[in-house]
Amino acid sequence: MKVTRNLALALMLGLTVGVTAGCSVARDQETVGEYVDGAGVTADVKSRLAKDAVTSAANIHVKTIDGGIVQLSGFAKSEREKNRAGEIARSVKGVTKVHNDLVVRP
Repeated sequence: MKVTRNLALALMLGLTVGVTAGCSVARDQETVGEYVDGAGVTADVKSRLAKDAVTSAANIHVKTIDGGIVQLSGFAKSEREKNRAGEIARSVKGVTKVHNDLVVRP
């Protein structure tokens, strides 16, 4: 009984993922795959910002949009930190362009 239930749940989950994987919410919006890729890029950028000695990941917001475009927003303590955050974002695989909208606030 338990095996049958687990098998049925696994099958339903597989069908759900399979059906939605290629779907797009509406015209000109990201597919589920593109959204997942963007989330991965965002996580990678945030992780690298957190590990870097110059940048403060707590004050820098990262968002990945269409086709690997990364937007950095929030506050930097210096021009050096702002520039370094942009360099880090550009170095991540999958990033095609960076909009560095950080505001320098000492």
